[in-house]
Amino acid sequence: MQQIIGRMATAAIFIFLATLAFPAGLRAQNDAAKTFKANCTLCHGEDGSANTPTGKALKARDLRSDDVQKQTDAQLAAIITKGSGKMPAFGSKFSPDMIKSLVTYIRQLAKK
Repeated sequence: MQQIIGRMATAAIFIFLATLAFPAGLRAQNDAAKTFKANCTLCHGEDGSANTPTGKALKARDLRSDDVQKQTDAQLAAIITKGSGKMPAFGSKFSPDMIKSLVTYIRQLAKK
């Protein structure tokens, strides 16, 4: 019994240390991707193109476009936070750190 408890404790410590060793930036990126998928893809599509039925109906912007990509990080964060046109505000739903991660994620869409 003590051997089982010892092995479980060792495994728990290993998992804890592995989680700490995993770069925080990559964890934030994964969280941003999940958040984008859960909240943004209905209108903007998984690739950010807005080539979805809802995106077309609402005339959502292509997040990969030069028009969007030339905006500053602060401008994009403000749009996510306060909403714009038919896009709802997400400031009360997302933390400032998540909004910053989403801006970074949007920047990466143009590179894909």
